[in-house]
Amino acid sequence: MPEEVSARAQLLERVIAFAAAEGIADKSLREIARGAATSHRMLLYHFGSREGLLAAIVAAIEAQQRAVMVAMAEQANTPRELMLGLWGEVSREELRPFVKLFFEVFGLVAQGAPGTEGLRETLTQPWLTDAAEAAKVIGVASDPAELRVGVAVSRGLLLDLVAGADYAEVDEAYRRFVDLYERATDPGVPDVDDRQVSGRVAPK
Repeated sequence: MPEEVSARAQLLERVIAFAAAEGIADKSLREIARGAATSHRMLLYHFGSREGLLAAIVAAIEAQQRAVMVAMAEQANTPRELMLGLWGEVSREELRPFVKLFFEVFGLVAQGAPGTEGLRETLTQPWLTDAAEAAKVIGVASDPAELRVGVAVSRGLLLDLVAGADYAEVDEAYRRFVDLYERATDPGVPDVDDRQVSGRVAPK
């Protein structure tokens, strides 16, 4: 069994590398197999279907990003620093193919596509769990509803980004969200108008 798991993990790594270089949202399972130097049969053996393979890719990338978040929390001094750092990571151009893939798979999960059942319970809850852990590391209290809003806002802006919106505008929108979060959780933080009056502006 460990050897089989290792073979699946190694194959998934090759598929992810191919996806990063070429994108796979519009590719058939046979095209993906050729790009990952394997066979259509082996992909079906390990992942069951194209949908199952896409779900496995998304699960792996999401797990990597959550690990980055927790690692960033070890270095961050404030929620703002962590939130902006994580946004910079998930919104970088190199990850756009996987962001697009995420939304494709999200749609498949919503439709109940075979092969995506295992992803249904892991699309959001692990983010809430790990975000709560990251907040604990920083030393601040976390509220499940606020964490869920943060996940939803990030995903909504990422969808806007991959749909063609200007990055600077999307980035500014996220920074405004962080401003709102700070004002909601810390009454001592001045609002945007106060910052402008005092000669300071929200970070760019």
